[in-house]
Formats: sequence, structure tokens, C-alpha cells
Amino acid sequence: MEAFIDIVLFGFLILTAIAIMRLRNLFAVVMLSGVFSLLSAGLFVVMDAVDVAFTEAAVGAGISTVLMLGTMAMTSREEKPPVHNRLFSFAIAVIVGAALIYGTTDMPPFGAADTPVHQHVGPDYIERTPKEIGVPNIVTAVLASYRGFDTLGEVAVIFTAGIAVIVLLHGRTRPARSADARKKGKDA
Repeated sequence: MEAFIDIVLFGFLILTAIAIMRLRNLFAVVMLSGVFSLLSAGLFVVMDAVDVAFTEAAVGAGISTVLMLGTMAMTSREEKPPVHNRLFSFAIAVIVGAALIYGTTDMPPFGAADTPVHQHVGPDYIERTPKEIGVPNIVTAVLASYRGFDTLGEVAVIFTAGIAVIVLLHGRTRPARSADARKKGKDA
């Protein structure tokens, strides 16, 4: 059953990505980007990475969507036609994709218990966490306790970025009213 859910979520992710690439209406692209983030969060939940799912839902679907809508309010709603060669862009994407795939060829199999990353710190966390922290989810315990300062730093960075965006959006000047509008306002 879990494999079926994975396949369905991946299928929806692919369909959403194709729709995002094909659309010219930026509002629809922003909304579909939020849907993509929510589908990704659902996939993370299925993989038992609830903390990552929460972050993806909050940042990917929440904050990013609001920031893109705010940006779109200051720009146009339609994408301008491209002025460059699409074939060149496609070739660059294929080359980068091939390089990324080549970079993963020497990686150990996904989830293999004998990989180097699972031989050092992981067993120590698994053994110590229930006794020292008492939280049933080991990933949450690691993020909240052992890596608490790191998590605090990440939250500070996201908070600072959010404040910077609010300051930038608030600093936007409103267009001056026309002379007719000012005259009507005085008459009223």
C-alpha cells in the first residue's frame, strides 16, 4: 500500500511540474508551486520524515507562495515570451542533469544499513536518545536537543529573511493619485 501511495504522489509531482513548465500565467504557476510543495510534504510524511514535511509545508507552500504572490503584485501576471534560444537552455539542463546523475553513481544503495554514514553517529543517537531525551521520534530529538543551536540558527536566518522581505514589500511606494482624483477628493 505504501508503494502505491509513493507512486501516486510521484505521479502527481511529475504532472504538476509539467503543468508549471507549460503555463504562462504566473498566478497559476505560483499556485501550482504551492501544490508541488504540499505534494512533496506528503511524500516526506510517507517516508517518515515528518520534520522535513513540516518545513516543506511551512516554507515551500506557505512562505514561498506568499512571497511570490507579493512579488507578482509588483510585476505582470503573464510571462513574457522568451528572447533566447530554447534549445540552448534545454542543452544546459541536460548537461547539468547528466552531471548530477554521474555524481550519484558511486553512492551506496538507498537505505543500506552498512553505509559509512550509518556506522558512526547514527547508532550512538539511536542508543542514547531514548535514555537522554525521552522523545520517541529520534529525528525530532536530534534536531531539538543535540542540534538545538543549529536549529536555532536556521530559524534566525529564516526569520531575518522574512523580516527583510516585509521591509522590502512595505517600502514599495504607491502610485501618485492623478489630478482628477485629488480634485474629486477635495470636492467630497
